[in-house]
Amino acid sequence: MGQTEASRFVVQEHHTPDGVHWDLMIQTGDALRTWRMAVSPNEISNTPLPLTAIADHPLRFLTYEGPVQHNTGRVSICDHGRAAITENTLDRVTVTLHGRHLHGNYRLTRTSDTLRWTLAVET
Repeated sequence: MGQTEASRFVVQEHHTPDGVHWDLMIQTGDALRTWRMAVSPNEISNTPLPLTAIADHPLRFLTYEGPVQHNTGRVSICDHGRAAITENTLDRVTVTLHGRHLHGNYRLTRTSDTLRWTLAVET
């Protein structure tokens, strides 16, 4: 698979007028590749979880907690830690996460739609 890239990750919990969602952000170089999830990290199981890719975020979001844009909600960090990326392409990211809830090997795979992905536990 190639060389392992050492980086960090964070999962932010977003409370907005539309409800609650979580953003998984994995550092790749000087940006955070970001995916939106409908379930919290402690609910992830062996069943592939659908994700939506959203815009990359700057590294300052690794520690950001506070109001969301236009003060319409609040962001808090619910998990964070180290990430060891073993594959990072346009269609797939394979990573080992060392966080409180997300701990182990994961594979993010893009589906036929550019923005649709799945997150699966690697065994």
